[in-house]
Amino acid sequence: MKIFKLTQSVISTILLILIGVFAGYYFGVRGYEVDIKTGVSNVKVLNKENTLSQNVDFARFWEVWELINSKHIKKPINQSDLVKGAINGMIASIGDPYTSYFDAPENKEVMNSLNGLYEGIGAQLGFNEGGQLIIVAPLDGSPALNAGVKSGDRIINIEGVSTAGMSIESAVEKIRGKAGTTIALLIGRDGTEEPFEIKITRDTIKLASVTWKDKGDGIAYIRLSRFGAETNNEWTKSVNEIVSQMPNLKGVILDVRDNPGGFLDSAVFISSEFVNDGIVVKEDVSDGTAQTFKADHKGLFADQNLRVVVLVNKGSASASEIVAGALKERRGAVIVGQRSFGKGTVQKSEEFSDGASLHVTIAKWLTPDNNWIDKHNSEFKDSVYNEVKDGKDIIGGIKPDFIVEISDEDIKAEKDPQLDKSIEVVNNADLFKSGLLFKILEQINVRY
Repeated sequence: MKIFKLTQSVISTILLILIGVFAGYYFGVRGYEVDIKTGVSNVKVLNKENTLSQNVDFARFWEVWELINSKHIKKPINQSDLVKGAINGMIASIGDPYTSYFDAPENKEVMNSLNGLYEGIGAQLGFNEGGQLIIVAPLDGSPALNAGVKSGDRIINIEGVSTAGMSIESAVEKIRGKAGTTIALLIGRDGTEEPFEIKITRDTIKLASVTWKDKGDGIAYIRLSRFGAETNNEWTKSVNEIVSQMPNLKGVILDVRDNPGGFLDSAVFISSEFVNDGIVVKEDVSDGTAQTFKADHKGLFADQNLRVVVLVNKGSASASEIVAGALKERRGAVIVGQRSFGKGTVQKSEEFSDGASLHVTIAKWLTPDNNWIDKHNSEFKDSVYNEVKDGKDIIGGIKPDFIVEISDEDIKAEKDPQLDKSIEVVNNADLFKSGLLFKILEQINVRY
């Protein structure tokens, strides 16, 4: 089995359970030498060579740096905090919510999260189209999920502090904490008139990324919660168990609801289980190049007679959408649930010598049929999953073949109409075919 390194591209959105490069290193690699002394700042800058693509005058930057250090009432200022703030400000000016800088402790927590080791409330943060801080998805078995947090919940304040204008990094800083401690979030929820408070006790969480159940009638249900460092091994183990324990396998339901994503290579690996050969995802890279990722192994679910359903919702993001798109377009899988999150970009983790990292957006990814599903780029109309509703374009995400909502009443009654529909689709050959027919007609109507 192919082994993937942790230096691969990361396409997950920022996790709430996640939570500086020293200035001499940061500017040194760009042709600058910086000498920072404690107390009142004495900054010496030497421009060794012009390595930038355009002339940039850093004089004002250093003037502001000197004035802050020499005149601000809070002096002496922590120099590392200034460096980190400058880096985060530079990143914020790009306007890309997925490019992020993590210092060494934060980066360690990022890697722990991909390994399934969490200390926090266990939820993924993001922004809605109005720029409000939201819960993209609570993680399976997490304190957040157990406390009643839902995908799409708006975080109005954290311990009484308003989140208006707050960055994801700042929110993470406020919400993360030791296991056993409690955090209070003021939540706004669609369908609820007044905001309400949820108190969550943080915990340490170790979760497997792949679990499965025999749902009867030859149907295997696989829950995939993330695309982490151990996902490929866990997936292989589960698939081998399914094949050996279910000799009359008729269909597979792959549940990636509230799966925020993870490693790109893992998304390719999972997709390859269902696709014999050929392309499963494409990338348009920032340097002008393009690359394709093909099926990388002979999968045990590649039999075309095996009915495949993928369950998605608005918390299914990035790697989850890569798999859903690949299986829909290359495998004939039927998609059930709600329109997915709509994250069509890839981040590369650049690791620094002190343990910090920069996750920088380097590419957009496309489905095998060249559809870009990124919701932050609504000017792009090149996706068959886009539609017009009430006179407005709906852009972004994977559009299900069968749209099934799930209500608060369903949750309280411990009902899952989305899963029920998936089982119905697998069991009913005509219904399964109707999903495929709808998909074909959809493509014809949009493309021609």
